[in-house]
Amino acid sequence: MALKLIREYTEWQDLEVLTEDTTSGKKSYKIKGPFIQAEVKNRNGRVYGKQLLEREVANYNKDKIEKNNAMGELDHPPTPSINLDRVSHLVESLSMEGNDGMGVARILPTPTGKIAESLLESGVQLGVSSRGVGSLDGDKVNKDYRLLAIDIVADPSAPSAYVDGILENKEYIMEGNHIVEVAIEKMEERIANKGSEELFETLQEFFKQIKQGW
Repeated sequence: MALKLIREYTEWQDLEVLTEDTTSGKKSYKIKGPFIQAEVKNRNGRVYGKQLLEREVANYNKDKIEKNNAMGELDHPPTPSINLDRVSHLVESLSMEGNDGMGVARILPTPTGKIAESLLESGVQLGVSSRGVGSLDGDKVNKDYRLLAIDIVADPSAPSAYVDGILENKEYIMEGNHIVEVAIEKMEERIANKGSEELFETLQEFFKQIKQGW
């Protein structure tokens, strides 16, 4: 089953901004609070099962946090991959407390991290948003969901601002730790009303593109 990019927003009111003095005398900023939530319909109308998030939090700790690689970006990119030139923070901890995935993220001294730091120093209220891939069954997120990153975002002006976080025009196939973007709709358009020979050639090209992505 092809997977879709899913992004969820957490209200900024639920987050706490922490500051620490560094050896250089400058303040270091962290954001603490619920990064993901289970068993409740979120503002995008989706529900994550508790067992699903417990599994993904455990995987995120093993694959990302323990390897000091749990990077996130300032604002959401339109892809599942991490763009190093947009990394703004590092998630230092994430654990389930009841139905909430409680986390702490440290702002990094990167270009986008300095933007986030300046916004926090100016009193701007930022939020966090999870980014992952998976499929949906109505409002339920299926077991094929995989948590990929926790990003810092601005509070959307409208409650439905992140409903389009599921990019309906893009789908993905996961093979091990690799995610391959597949232009499903484009392929469907190309094979419509084609003869058997043209259809075979189109499918050959399609699978060649997937193989190159792996």
